[in-house]
Amino acid sequence: MKFTLQAQDKLSQARAGVMETAHGKIETPIFMPVGTAGTVKAVHQHELVNDIQAQIILGNTYHLYLRPGLDVLQKAGGLHKFNGWDKPILTDSGGYQVYSLTEVRKIREEGVTFRSHVDGSKHLFTPENVMDTQRVIGADIIMAFDECTPYPCDYNYARRSLDMTHRWLKRCCNRFDSTEPLYGYDQTLFPIVQGSVYKDLRAKSAEVIASFEREGNAIGGLSVGEPAEEMYAMTEVVTAILPKEKPRYLMGVGTPINILENIALGIDMFDCVMPTRNARNGMLFTRNGIINIKNEKWKADFSPIEAESDLMMDQFYTKAYLRHLIRSQEILGAQIASLHNLHFYLWLVKQAREKIIDGTFYEWKEKMVKVLGQRL
Repeated sequence: MKFTLQAQDKLSQARAGVMETAHGKIETPIFMPVGTAGTVKAVHQHELVNDIQAQIILGNTYHLYLRPGLDVLQKAGGLHKFNGWDKPILTDSGGYQVYSLTEVRKIREEGVTFRSHVDGSKHLFTPENVMDTQRVIGADIIMAFDECTPYPCDYNYARRSLDMTHRWLKRCCNRFDSTEPLYGYDQTLFPIVQGSVYKDLRAKSAEVIASFEREGNAIGGLSVGEPAEEMYAMTEVVTAILPKEKPRYLMGVGTPINILENIALGIDMFDCVMPTRNARNGMLFTRNGIINIKNEKWKADFSPIEAESDLMMDQFYTKAYLRHLIRSQEILGAQIASLHNLHFYLWLVKQAREKIIDGTFYEWKEKMVKVLGQRL
């Protein structure tokens, strides 16, 4: 993988760049739609390309390992062939899913034993077999296996967890570097900075992660319930240390405002389930603020979903019709709302990129964060 920085904002740490992978280029800053089980919920692949203009999507190691299983994925020739997506894919390591299974998992130095949420069967994830699993899935960018600490988290626990995450990273790198990709194209491994909301631990982790000199770096554990100000403070500590010439990925973040503020702190890559999950519940993100389409005020509003949008669905369907679909739990409602929100997120990061390049990002960002959180 190759990363080229193209522009830097003068009033913030925001930057624009291009990542080159085996499955194509990614212009940063970028938002990556989450395709947990090999699909972005309620969205076709052609819609991701043509309507949303996604450049890269995510797959989830834990979920794909359980279903459809590694044998099916390997027979298919990897996730790209299995789901028909020919652009870049990133897979997380399953560390976050294992973290969320608190009642049915045990963490040891060897790895993590857990019970499947599907059938209760027992499994073991280690740094080594998670690398092997991600080789089989075949994503362009794969993540190291780490422990994501909860919030709030005791300092001593966070410190011990961090040390283990760094030991696991060494094992991940050893396994990754001693194995070959399975489908004839290169894969890239990103380590993950942890350390909860403790500045000294975050700084230490950033230094350790940078010392591994991988092609890109990620920041984890900052979308687990901490206040936004804590997230920004930790991101600022870490981006000051991670090498500027490599892409930085803030995992699991977040709201449109979170994304703009973290772009200003030097983050290049984002993912979050929020646009699709909130869409299915009737929450629409727009360039003028947030709409809860279930509210009575939209019942007879026959204006377009978003008049300023260039998404065909936003022009074709009305707020009243979408409200009816969502309240009736019609599948089409989830499809339209998911398309809308993902299109908006990709529009937002594309705008940010253009503003960074033309030198007006900071002023634009300050104006946008005042608007995006408004309830309409």
